[in-house]
Amino acid sequence: MGFKLTNGVVASTEVKIFDPRDALSASGGGEVLDATVVKRGNQWWMYLAGQAHGYGATQLFSATLPANVPLSALGWRLTRDASGELTALAGNELSGAWDAQGGRHCPSYVKGWDPDAGKWVERIYYAGAAENLWGPYSIGYLEWDGTNWVDQAEPVFEANEDWERGSVYEPNLIYDDGKWKLWYVAGSNMEDYLVQGFAESEDGRTGWSKHEIFARAEMKMFDFCVVKRRDAYEAVFSRVWLVDTPPIPETGLWWCSAESPFSELSKWSEPVQLMTAADRGWHVGPWKPSLQYDDTDSSRAFVFFDGCYRTSDPGSFPFAFTLGCLEVERMPDPGDSAARSET
Repeated sequence: MGFKLTNGVVASTEVKIFDPRDALSASGGGEVLDATVVKRGNQWWMYLAGQAHGYGATQLFSATLPANVPLSALGWRLTRDASGELTALAGNELSGAWDAQGGRHCPSYVKGWDPDAGKWVERIYYAGAAENLWGPYSIGYLEWDGTNWVDQAEPVFEANEDWERGSVYEPNLIYDDGKWKLWYVAGSNMEDYLVQGFAESEDGRTGWSKHEIFARAEMKMFDFCVVKRRDAYEAVFSRVWLVDTPPIPETGLWWCSAESPFSELSKWSEPVQLMTAADRGWHVGPWKPSLQYDDTDSSRAFVFFDGCYRTSDPGSFPFAFTLGCLEVERMPDPGDSAARSET
């Protein structure tokens, strides 16, 4: 599977990382997904959401590659305590009123300037739910204090437009040109209504711009993960299919680029499909991509993604969640208008 440029096919390989039912995947029975991947210092980190024992409110966890090791789909080790339990990034002492019951979901790491503190700060934004796992959600963050990730007493971004239907989640952020820029989902999975929104703020907490529609509900865009590469910007996004019928061909992961991180989808390049919703056994219908590039080869990309598969378990939700990675040997250059989907 791959996509074509004018100079040929770009090879790609899918790798399974964590699977709660696979003893070889190193998840140790924990269900962890929603990766956001970043290099901090000399080490690659992965921040995830999940359930340590497959039930209860979701928490945020971490995994790492060994220090000084290049980025890879393999070799990730979940952070555990001395007893072997998955170690949550932070407690809910401050944030419990808005995220303890429904848990923390879909983390997004970003480093940016805090004008009030007068310094660069590291944050992991996430969607929190006060009532139950299915929402409604608001968006807040953990902040690194130099030693620990610290929770916050209030969410920093909530629905305020009719089209958001009272719930905002799946945050993806970058800090660029003095602004914290946020792409997010509004709506409800249960209602099969998903709108991709956009807003920006100078401090990432207050003064958010008017919430704008980035992609309308009919596109079913679930994530829009942006990275800066060279002098341009790239995004990998997912299109999902939430009804109980065969997914349309457009379901899957897509790549696009732009000269600036525009708040309008129409200003980004024609998307190229990287992955379909075909059943691979351990995943079907990928979502929540996190794009990063090889330390040593700037054209080789890693797209971490969520997946799920049906189980034989009784009950209303007979599925297991997995985490995988699409290794792409050669990504197109940003803005390359010759890129086109493989048919």
